Amino acid sequence: MEQPGIHGEAPVKRDSADEQEAKVSTKKLTIEVTPSAVEQIRKLADKRRAEGSGKAPEGLRIGLRGGGCDGFSYVFEWADKPADSKRDHVLELDGVKVFIDRKSMLYLAGTTLNFVTGLMGHGFKFENPNVKGSCGCGESVQF
Repeated sequence: MEQPGIHGEAPVKRDSADEQEAKVSTKKLTIEVTPSAVEQIRKLADKRRAEGSGKAPEGLRIGLRGGGCDGFSYVFEWADKPADSKRDHVLELDGVKVFIDRKSMLYLAGTTLNFVTGLMGHGFKFENPNVKGSCGCGESVQF
């Protein structure tokens, strides 16, 4: 006899390990970074070099971290060390390097990183087709 799920709902059937691996192997494990995002990353790196130690960062690290209202929050931070080829995907875009750890890439595959400006301000925006939901504040996502 099956036990009911939370709130008496039917339990959710999860894919087998083979089914999960097949889904991952058919994904194109890369992201797109728009020209406006590349230009803004370059400007911020130059600003960081001018204000700090005089050394530009090795690249920008993006990824996911557990936490937030819906389970995952995006990571967006400077990397001062070169990427580890065993651990990271490296994108080189017009002299800008973007590092993505392999685990995060499974969730970010197919994402577009854009820099947008509008009436409400400006900033980087992740357009991720893998997201199933997000919280009201927009700071965390669910897969």
